[in-house]
Amino acid sequence: MWQNNGGYCTFQAKFHTLKKLLFLLSLAVVFIFFITIETNAQMITGVWHGRINRQKIEIKIVQKGDSLIGTSYYYQSPGNYRRYSIRGYFDGINNEAVWWDDQFLEEKTGRMNIGSSGKYELISRADFNCPGGGIMKLDGNAALKKNEDKSKGEVHLDKTNNTAFNDEWDFVIENYTVGANDPFVIDSVNMIARQPAPVLQPQPERTVIPAREEPAPKPIAVAEEKRPITPLKPLTIEEKFTQRQKVPIMEIPVSGDSIELNFYDNAEIDGDSITLFLNEKLIFQHIYLTDKAFTVKIPVSDLQQTNELVMVAENLGSIPPNTSFMVANVGGKRYEARLVSTEGSSAMIKFVKNDITGTSPEKK
Repeated sequence: MWQNNGGYCTFQAKFHTLKKLLFLLSLAVVFIFFITIETNAQMITGVWHGRINRQKIEIKIVQKGDSLIGTSYYYQSPGNYRRYSIRGYFDGINNEAVWWDDQFLEEKTGRMNIGSSGKYELISRADFNCPGGGIMKLDGNAALKKNEDKSKGEVHLDKTNNTAFNDEWDFVIENYTVGANDPFVIDSVNMIARQPAPVLQPQPERTVIPAREEPAPKPIAVAEEKRPITPLKPLTIEEKFTQRQKVPIMEIPVSGDSIELNFYDNAEIDGDSITLFLNEKLIFQHIYLTDKAFTVKIPVSDLQQTNELVMVAENLGSIPPNTSFMVANVGGKRYEARLVSTEGSSAMIKFVKNDITGTSPEKK
């Protein structure tokens, strides 16, 4: 009996030790996950020099969560350039950065005309890689923002510590790891940076007549007026749909009487919720993504020849970005797509009806 009790005690001690090891291992995995996210943000944030379609460009990228914001300069020289604000997102799973020229801010010309550099707004997709030796690169392709089927050449950028253009983003980039990565700081700088540069008008020369000197009046103390701070009104889901960039994911040919769409959370269930728009009309709202399908059936007779289904993120969940796994059953065929939506972009699926002969439409 004494030997049996001793063996049981030994088993209990080993069991408690194993539980402690598993707990410590779980903490280590979580710690490494968040360190990896923070490290990627630090690495993508910075100044990038290179060329897009053989045009010289400097881009300043700042990561806020899964979103990217900043500015781009298409230039021939520091005194000859076009400047845009940029928006986008970083896909940590595929290690891909996506950004686009969002708002034209400024143009400065020197002795020579800048030509076509930066004349058209672009959207760029580039793989983020570190070949070693502290070198970081973004390599990919660019297209017209308003027509992504129109390719505008290759993207080749290198990260650098130098800038040819001093602006508001320099403070955030230089102090990103010591507090400037705070979303409030980034949003405040973004509001300033998005203001277009004022156009100075020449003033006519005026004849100055010397004024007669008189004793200066005694200063009167005036109490400083405190103005209440008006909180920013959150965007409605319709405003989010309108303002965010629509990113095409795939095109599906339509046949039969109806299409069936099933939506799941793509990875860990973390509270993602979405809204669906079909041809710019809201059809479903507050869809909470789980491991069980949320099913949508749409009669083919209600569809146009070409249709756009847009998934708008209502939130980013506890693990950004907002990701959904969609399974579409159309005309007896199954289609799968991974949809990613952020604070700056929404995933879009195109549905195109077959023509009279029953052949599938060509993808653009």
